[in-house]
Amino acid sequence: QVQLVESGGGLVQPGGSLRLSCAASGSIFSINTMAWYRQAPGKERELVAHITSGGSTNYADSVKGRFTISRDNAKNTVYLQMNSLKPEDTAVYYCRVRGRPTTSVYYYDYWGQGTQVTVSS
Repeated sequence: QVQLVESGGGLVQPGGSLRLSCAASGSIFSINTMAWYRQAPGKERELVAHITSGGSTNYADSVKGRFTISRDNAKNTVYLQMNSLKPEDTAVYYCRVRGRPTTSVYYYDYWGQGTQVTVSS
């Protein structure tokens, strides 16, 4: 089984920064893409940032230039550096990892438990 553990959320003032981490553990054979999503109250979950196994990235327009996604393949960990945070960034942030467990030849999507990010003065 594959588990994801997120950390790094919290309360921050507008203009501040936070760094989210998501570590995958368990019976992992390999990891393909990794991504961060967020869901604000009353809204649908949306893609924030995505990174391929080769390091190519893409971002939602609303976070371009402020957020940076990165990964450490040796640690099976994906990060989201969030700068110049705005109140509209307030949401629960989820990581998603597309991985292949040792018990299968297929890739599956695994989700973290979510971490709350609140931007408020």
